[in-house]
Amino acid sequence: MATDIGTLEKRYFDACKRQGISPNKTIVAALFKAKIKKARREISSFIITMDGLKDVDFCPLLDLLKEVDASEIDAVDMINRSECVLSAEYVSPLLHAVSKKLRVVDICDISLGKDFLLDLAQQGLSCQVLNLKSSHFRKLGMVGKFMHMHTLNLDFSASLTTFREDCFSCMPNLRSLSLCETKITNMWTTSAALAKLPLLDELRFQNCIHCSDSNSPTVLSGNEGQCSGRIALGIHMDLPSPGDEVFPHLELNMDDEDMNDYDIGQDVRSQNEDSSDNSEVDFSGHDHEFGLTELLSEIPLAWVELADLQNEQISSGTLDMQDEYPFCTESVNLTTPTPTATKKYISRHPSLICYEKNYREYMIASLPNLKLLDNLPIGKIDREIANDIFTRHFERLPYNRLDKESLVTILQKREIRANLSSRKKFSTLSRKSQHFYSRSLSAAKMGSCAWPELHPLPMRGSVVRDERRNFRPRQFEYHPSDSSLMVFGTLDGEVVVMNHESENIVSYIPSLGAMNSVLGLCWLKKYPSKLIAGSDNGSLRLYDIQHMPTTSRGVYSSCGSVNFDEFDQLTSVHVNSSDELFVASGYSKNVALYDISSGRRLQVFADMHRAHINVVKFANHSPSLFATSSFDRDVKMWDIRQKPTQPCYTASSTRGNVMVCFSPDDHYLLVSAVDNEVKQLLAVDGRLHMDFGIASTGSSQNYTRSYYMSGRDYVISGSCDEHVVRICCANTGRRLKDVSLQGKGAGASMFVQSLRGDPFRDFNMSVLAAYVRPSSNSEILKINLVASSEHDKSHSHKQKSHSITGMGG
Repeated sequence: MATDIGTLEKRYFDACKRQGISPNKTIVAALFKAKIKKARREISSFIITMDGLKDVDFCPLLDLLKEVDASEIDAVDMINRSECVLSAEYVSPLLHAVSKKLRVVDICDISLGKDFLLDLAQQGLSCQVLNLKSSHFRKLGMVGKFMHMHTLNLDFSASLTTFREDCFSCMPNLRSLSLCETKITNMWTTSAALAKLPLLDELRFQNCIHCSDSNSPTVLSGNEGQCSGRIALGIHMDLPSPGDEVFPHLELNMDDEDMNDYDIGQDVRSQNEDSSDNSEVDFSGHDHEFGLTELLSEIPLAWVELADLQNEQISSGTLDMQDEYPFCTESVNLTTPTPTATKKYISRHPSLICYEKNYREYMIASLPNLKLLDNLPIGKIDREIANDIFTRHFERLPYNRLDKESLVTILQKREIRANLSSRKKFSTLSRKSQHFYSRSLSAAKMGSCAWPELHPLPMRGSVVRDERRNFRPRQFEYHPSDSSLMVFGTLDGEVVVMNHESENIVSYIPSLGAMNSVLGLCWLKKYPSKLIAGSDNGSLRLYDIQHMPTTSRGVYSSCGSVNFDEFDQLTSVHVNSSDELFVASGYSKNVALYDISSGRRLQVFADMHRAHINVVKFANHSPSLFATSSFDRDVKMWDIRQKPTQPCYTASSTRGNVMVCFSPDDHYLLVSAVDNEVKQLLAVDGRLHMDFGIASTGSSQNYTRSYYMSGRDYVISGSCDEHVVRICCANTGRRLKDVSLQGKGAGASMFVQSLRGDPFRDFNMSVLAAYVRPSSNSEILKINLVASSEHDKSHSHKQKSHSITGMGG
């Protein structure tokens, strides 16, 4: 027989007496309210406000909670909305003391610390509703068992940027998830994480409010906002109505002393915890400090009615999420089916992901069970529109493969085809192309790797006299014929050849007091041991790595190196396909032509552009053709056989050009202009072949660089003001994936300085990334899109600096 509440109350008093303490008034009042509700035959909820608990209250309360599951109490709610006096180590045992009847856990982790939050994520909870607003998760990894939880609220988690790959793996009943005002941006990893929630039908990254004909915001009606009889509480919860005092702590008024006195940042500033570790939470400081008004405005719309807030602040304007379906300027006729995307609404507290182009359509197409997104219902027409936009703008898998296939199935098909093709009667028309199966394998691997592997190369090594140096890379290039080699130049004028597979230094050249930052690097193709290096002070040299020291025992010899005439303020060098000539450009309007065998400068082509030339590139197969890109917005093709006084043609961008490169087969030119203006031109005449339509940020300093990957099949693009590498199909322009660069520790966002596709491995690349912190260095990240990040957990990132320049490739 269930223990009645009066008996629980008596046992609690006895426990307090044994401890020699007075019963806590908050607990006594909560038990009394639960007893009154039981007498009225209402849901008997035991609501514990942890704000009023002290350490001495722990033992009696713990004993009480352990008996709740066998009592008449129907539900237990545990609430903490301000600084908790109770020690953090006592909170977790209290939360785990109730297993069957724990309903709502509503806590603020600001005063509980990093260990509590990590323990919660790892251990899990038996509650139905978990409210962790303003939590300090940086990388969400809730891998514990949350088997009964149907609602999770992480609004205003200002440090939250991404999800762990195994996040949400133990939440089979989660149906409602709210993530307003977070720093989540990556639609690919986000949708992959959310796809693991089989029952998720309500998702919110922003709080959208429909506008009525009178232009005043209105809450969604019950018919629009309800699913399965749940009450519309902004994000819906399977709870009794507000009148049942499910959240009595939200019945606030403007004189609430806790809300007036509480500063969400004060405890953070006092703790000053170490943020340089690999922790998945960030207590180093909050980007957003909430005052009274903002704390009240956090409450979902229906909750606001409880708080009786007559003058809630709502952000002005409408948020137009889609270019294809702009908001209508006239009132919407709700009697006919209308796509939600064409209705007018106001957005409150959007996360960064909401500003991604085609965000709503992408999420709807990726999560077919979703019924409500950002408080807006998803109808049949909405889903049809979303699928159409997704098909036009995105690829689910490489090479537009529609369905995921297992590697075993693909290999079996290839084996069967190989056996059939050996028979004379087998038609050659039925054979697959030589690339079909390799592409299918790549698609299958990428389909199972939503979180690609990011691995930083070590930037520390032994050099002359056993000296350990921390290298500061500024430019790098893959070797054209040796798949294991890479060269990088540093801000200190060093040239380092590394085996990026074994991560060992192969050769090392010190600056010798002559070179500054190395901005130009280019390998020779016919002489694979030689390379050209140029620095920003104009120094130009040819090195032979066979004469460069391989370990700290070696001493550099100038044998095999060639000095060329200087080119002031150099930013770029490139060797032609025959290894006879190379060109150099810099912070000027000129290009210099050099003869490699003689070491002479043959000619300087003056005034080739109206502004300085960022990059000059020879064609991969035509030794006399080269292209230049300039901040004058022009890209020009030149032929040295015609004594380039006039270009073969000129193509223009709308902004200054940062770089240009040829496709591996020389069919195309890939042009990158400031702030994500990336276009592919026909190399033969400069006509536009593809505009990749990457959204601009509005920054005139957002220098964008793009290269080819996997032959000429895909384009990778990144910018120095953004922490993402975008991957687009070079043939269709569709976006395949975005890769977010996130270092370890707080404030460790990374930005793209340079990038290259691996010429030997499909869907592999390396990125020269800089950190936002000015006191740190850059590093080279190897990115494998067909391998999971779970295989690379042991590697840690050091915090580096954000060094921006518009010069060079």
